[in-house]
Amino acid sequence: MTVQEPMAPDYERAVDLMVDAVKVVLFTGAGMSKDSGVDTFRGPGGIWERFSAADLATYEGFIRDPAKVWKWNEHRRQQVAGLTPHQGYLALAEMEDLFPEVVVITQNIDGLHARSGATHVVELHGNIWKVRCDAENNTPWLDERTEFPEVPLHCENCGGLLRPHIVWFGEPLDPMDTLAAQAESSSCDAMLVIGTSAVVYPAAGYPMVAKQNGAAMIEVNIEPTPISEYADISLFGKAEEVLPALLAALRERMDKKE
Repeated sequence: MTVQEPMAPDYERAVDLMVDAVKVVLFTGAGMSKDSGVDTFRGPGGIWERFSAADLATYEGFIRDPAKVWKWNEHRRQQVAGLTPHQGYLALAEMEDLFPEVVVITQNIDGLHARSGATHVVELHGNIWKVRCDAENNTPWLDERTEFPEVPLHCENCGGLLRPHIVWFGEPLDPMDTLAAQAESSSCDAMLVIGTSAVVYPAAGYPMVAKQNGAAMIEVNIEPTPISEYADISLFGKAEEVLPALLAALRERMDKKE
């Protein structure tokens, strides 16, 4: 199979693949957030082209200068707080009205899926709005402040350092999240793969888990990716434009079935 060249999205074909699904998994990457104004981490102009990942996104960097890492996260929180989930996010949330089960598996840490109304979200790389105690390694909790009275933050229980609930470079994914992602991917009838470069593992492997277990795979991206070769169909374009159009096509088909 050869990688498809970008062309006008074939929504009818995508609807054919999805319309009878019982469980749909929505697998999203940085391209999904980019349309809402969230900076991507990789690629031209990405965050790690402008800032040091070793200083800001590793455990060693955090221990070396926790205040610097927390100031960076405060800055990122302020950026994300001012953004609005685009129409593609809202379209994905509305798919919960169309299918018996809809699960989001995301590589993004910005929390935009929950803000758009999604109710079942697996966050593989953590969440910028959550913290946990580094000393106690306890269950993370929401802390949605965009300004901190002082940094670094400390645990009210033990006095240890609090850390952002984000998977940094060199750290494993939370096994509970990977188990959930594996289970959802292996049991879905259709997977939408949206805005991911499909190069960051293990996350990039979940679309193939779905495909190998018989699910239809529909890709949404602005350009071909390594996933395109395996997708049943690729809808090339911006997520904020393609997803509302796909939702409309699904609604129209389902209304005709009733």
